[in-house]
Amino acid sequence: MSVAFLDLGRQHASLRPELDDAIGEMLDGDRFIGGPRVEAFERELAAFCGVSASVGVSSGTDAIELSLRALDVGAGDEVITAANTCIPTVAGIEAAGATPVLVDVDETSFTIDPAELVGATTARTRAILAVHLYGRCADVAAIGAFAAEHGLALVEDAAQAHGAEHGGRRAGAHGVAAAFSFYPTKNLGALGDAGAVVTDDSVVAEAVRELRSFGERRGGPAIRRGSNSRLDPLQASVLSIKLRHLERWNDRRRALAALYDDGLADVLRTPSPAPPAEHVYHLYVVRSPQRDAIAQALERRGIQTLVHYPRAVHEHPAYASLARPGKLPRSERLAREVLSLPLYPELTDDEARAVVDAVREACDG
Repeated sequence: MSVAFLDLGRQHASLRPELDDAIGEMLDGDRFIGGPRVEAFERELAAFCGVSASVGVSSGTDAIELSLRALDVGAGDEVITAANTCIPTVAGIEAAGATPVLVDVDETSFTIDPAELVGATTARTRAILAVHLYGRCADVAAIGAFAAEHGLALVEDAAQAHGAEHGGRRAGAHGVAAAFSFYPTKNLGALGDAGAVVTDDSVVAEAVRELRSFGERRGGPAIRRGSNSRLDPLQASVLSIKLRHLERWNDRRRALAALYDDGLADVLRTPSPAPPAEHVYHLYVVRSPQRDAIAQALERRGIQTLVHYPRAVHEHPAYASLARPGKLPRSERLAREVLSLPLYPELTDDEARAVVDAVREACDG
């Protein structure tokens, strides 16, 4: 049995009547930027995350940039983040004018190891950008305590954690601001690029609203140097529809992850256990020193896999200057061992079992 890594067509087919109605209403209307559809989704997302405000922007990368700029983080400042993350994390920091400082991750969650923060903090450090990876929150309790002790802002990169929890609070409700991406492959995905900043700080929320629209305050003069980073109402309408299904989809992801856990834990390293509701399995990532051989064996069986991520940030040529020799070994090792298996809500149990069988055969071989 061939199994695709992801098939968004299945999700959109199940939602087609709702999506068609939303798109039809847009075509019949005359409001294509901002307006009540965007405002409705912003309210819904804020309520889902358990915060007071959400501000739609054009991408997750912009959400990181504007979160930092709203906190007056910029040129001359440093922002600590994980070495094991995707490039948009550091691109957002640099877009704000700040300098990323990479720290290593722990072996269980693959997220920032709080013990690494002290060695990375300098007089220029202004913020910590905690990356919630693969659907699991970073240890925001320990990271937040460190940030508070050192007078730093905690910002969440929640691009892969829609609905994930830590200590009973959802991703987005732990830092002074959080950046979400709604790239189509996310647990909550748009039909193109889209993002949002969520926050409980009204000053931060208003600053992001200004920054996303040329620095203008509610149609008045530009009071800061902003940009064009607005969430359009078509994407907002799609996201509102999908948000109503998100918890059910996340439950299905957990059920599939449990099936993988049961079938694979004795042959390779599977994700470390997480309490119920905390992990939303944006990705199901296993580890093996024989990663490439396993991936090739699965490909021959028609099982698609991906690697998130094949390089630590500083191993990309464009970001070699961020290397901290000897300080990032776990991130470097993960880049050579991780493998993402197919997992999305519409994946069938039979397809998941086919993946298990193929992985076990590859490991035995």
